[in-house]
Amino acid sequence: MKAIRRFTVRPVLPDTLRPLTDLARNLRWSWHDPTRELFRSVDPDHAGRAGGRRSDDLDPVRLLGSVSAARLTALAADQAFLARLGAAAADLDHYLHAPRWYQEQQEQQEQRGGNAKLPARIAYFSPEFGVAAALPQYSGGLGILAGDHLKAASDLGVPLVGVGLLYRHGYFRQSLSREGWQQEHYPVLDPGELPVTLLRESDGTPARVTLALPGGRGLHAHIWTAQVGRVPLLMLDSDVEGNAPAEREVTDRLYGGGSEHRLLQEMLLGIGGVRAVRTYCRLTGTPAPEVFHTNEGHAGLLGLERIRELAEEAARGEGARGEGLDFDAALETVRAGTVFTTHTPVPAGIDRFERSLVARHLGEDGELPGVEVGRILALGDETPLGGEPGLFNMAAMGLRLAQRANGVSTLHGQVSREMFGGLWPGFDSEEVPITSVTNGVHAPTWTAPEVGPYAAETDDRELWELRRTLREQLVTEVRERVRDSWRQRGAGTAELGWTDSVLDPDVLTIGFARRVPSYKRLTLMLRDPDRLRALLLHPERPVQLVVAGKAHPADHGGKRLVQELVRFADDPRVRHRIVFLPDYGMAMARKLYPGCDVWLNNPLRPLEACGTSGMKAALNGCLNLSVLDGWWDEWFEPDFGWAIPTADGAAATDEDRRDDLEAAALYELIERRVAPRFYDRGADGVPVRWTAMVRRTLAELGPKVLADRMVREYVEGLYAPAALAHRAMGPAAARELAAWKSRVREAWPKLVIDHIEVGELGEDLADAELGATTAVRVRVALGELRPDDVEVQAVAGRVTPDDALVETRVCVLKPAAGPDLEGRLPYEGSLVLDRTGPFGCTVRVLPTHPLLASAAEPGLVTLPTEATGEGAGVLLR
Repeated sequence: MKAIRRFTVRPVLPDTLRPLTDLARNLRWSWHDPTRELFRSVDPDHAGRAGGRRSDDLDPVRLLGSVSAARLTALAADQAFLARLGAAAADLDHYLHAPRWYQEQQEQQEQRGGNAKLPARIAYFSPEFGVAAALPQYSGGLGILAGDHLKAASDLGVPLVGVGLLYRHGYFRQSLSREGWQQEHYPVLDPGELPVTLLRESDGTPARVTLALPGGRGLHAHIWTAQVGRVPLLMLDSDVEGNAPAEREVTDRLYGGGSEHRLLQEMLLGIGGVRAVRTYCRLTGTPAPEVFHTNEGHAGLLGLERIRELAEEAARGEGARGEGLDFDAALETVRAGTVFTTHTPVPAGIDRFERSLVARHLGEDGELPGVEVGRILALGDETPLGGEPGLFNMAAMGLRLAQRANGVSTLHGQVSREMFGGLWPGFDSEEVPITSVTNGVHAPTWTAPEVGPYAAETDDRELWELRRTLREQLVTEVRERVRDSWRQRGAGTAELGWTDSVLDPDVLTIGFARRVPSYKRLTLMLRDPDRLRALLLHPERPVQLVVAGKAHPADHGGKRLVQELVRFADDPRVRHRIVFLPDYGMAMARKLYPGCDVWLNNPLRPLEACGTSGMKAALNGCLNLSVLDGWWDEWFEPDFGWAIPTADGAAATDEDRRDDLEAAALYELIERRVAPRFYDRGADGVPVRWTAMVRRTLAELGPKVLADRMVREYVEGLYAPAALAHRAMGPAAARELAAWKSRVREAWPKLVIDHIEVGELGEDLADAELGATTAVRVRVALGELRPDDVEVQAVAGRVTPDDALVETRVCVLKPAAGPDLEGRLPYEGSLVLDRTGPFGCTVRVLPTHPLLASAAEPGLVTLPTEATGEGAGVLLR
């Protein structure tokens, strides 16, 4: 028989133990070791197995729901335990209320005066959040990053509120068939057993948001709150009474269902998420967000909801910011306070929907009847990117709705500027207004307790013994997981004796764990099975591999890669040296990163936007062996690990040839450089050159990869400027900017650069010397534009063989006199010839307005025509 209702019956805690509830409900325990140890001592025999989980999946809420009354009575009389409990509760209270970095910055800015104060609140939207294994609402790197973002914001005191969805099945749990085929399981998640609290109205009824669907239907959702340290995380749940069965399943699972299902999820996340934030602020008295941060395009519809809010205020004649705002003015208001982060370097990674589907759900019979559907569809138009006219592109919309945008590593920023450059025609890719903030990871979450803050300062022997201890812990963990996996695959106890010799705590251990899309190349290591087998079984310098990863349930190609790897690892000749661990997740990762000596990453360059797993490994003294992609391209140094060479030229376009070359380079590195250094021991058995690399990784790379650094960069480079722009964009300013953009766009085609002169009369520029200056003069016919609408620039730099300007710098030209008889305005300035070799310059005109975040923002630029003066520019060779 199956239960038709499920609920949790909790024990009544004695008064002296009540602080345990607050400690369990705040997810700070997931990265605070003293609190974790406190909960383990509540019921040591069952602390990690509450709810059928593994021993490393601590879950305090489940634990408190299952602990016996007798044990609670004993704890209530245990003075030593009560003292620890009181200390933990006091520590949490101090953490939640004491001023931190953000408050110090606010105080310094108040002392300086002015309008540069930091935002009162930032709303951070993401489709998934990986905060703890006890709250399984993540699938991979995007969610783990979002969780680390919240944790770091909490540690720094940044007033963030997270917004996501509560998936009743989360992401799938993975197991293997006897044949090594991935199998998915979707356990039901009961919110009563999760560290979440239902947001309620003042009368005790559950708070809810409602979206209108075509045909007069409604999509209702409750709001669950998880407390991540100081940061509330709001999660919308559609499994509520009042919804039809299809609507109840909108939040059933992460990244599941067809196009309409996904669109409804993204409507609930973006549109419903804004309403959830408004509800939360109303009920708690929290300041309304000044900045909205969209983590990837999934939540991009939040901008449309904010436009609808302003339009509704205008219709009612309410709201100091909304009164009288039409669509264009509301768009400027919304853009000013919005930050968009893109995480994909390939168009295939972007959500796209049929325009007709979007129109049906957001049009007059759908959710946004007050917003013209044609304007909505124009925001998602992907044709400037070379896309299809019938599709609505969520990333294109996200970029159009945000005044500030970024990629997640320096290389990814470059790739993103090229990928989305079509939205800013006429600009070189380096001028496309997409910056970058390199991802980071939350050190308290991902650093093993044994790796203290002074590990890099220990001597070689101590550091080497620490690394062996962590490797030994991993070996113990792997053996247990391998046995569990084989039992699930149908093996009996008598067949599993060999698992006692899986891995060796004294052998070089390489880890590889991540999602399994094809570009991450899970099986590149299998390209030459014989050569890999020789590496694993080398008589003097053996290598062992620990591999984990999940393929998306619909990705049968990824599943085949998993099966290929599993079948190789099943071979009795090598199964003690290579293992595949199913059900990769946060709990497993916390053991993997510290226990590996080398972290392997071999994606197709440049398809890894950042790739933070190697960062987590580095925090534990694990060295990286990676293709120069994502963050490794930015921070690689020979003292931190090794760079896998990538194919170029014709070899890069032939997939088989490329993979053969790069796999051979990987084998060569392990065989000739990595393994020899690991096994190069002194008389005392310590590999001094290896430990030197570990020490440099901990001391120099470790501080760079921190999420604290990442969040500070967001605050200083994106959130603070967005808040300033938001405050400056009052109703009058928004209307004026919208009208200005409309006027300038209409008049821009008539603007002409009429004549260019470089150098004085008779000056021979062919003999120009370094450090000299030369005059630049240009005449511009502005048409219906005013001089203060534009900025005229000379752009100079090195010249490539095909006459392209690179490494450019800009010189602003100033009006030199009034208009001539033909109405042309003269502009002039001076160029410094600051570099030797081929040198060139050109002239261009851009729109300018004090409320623009970038001159490229309107997407307008005028360059000289071939018939203008001296052509498109001047070359000095």
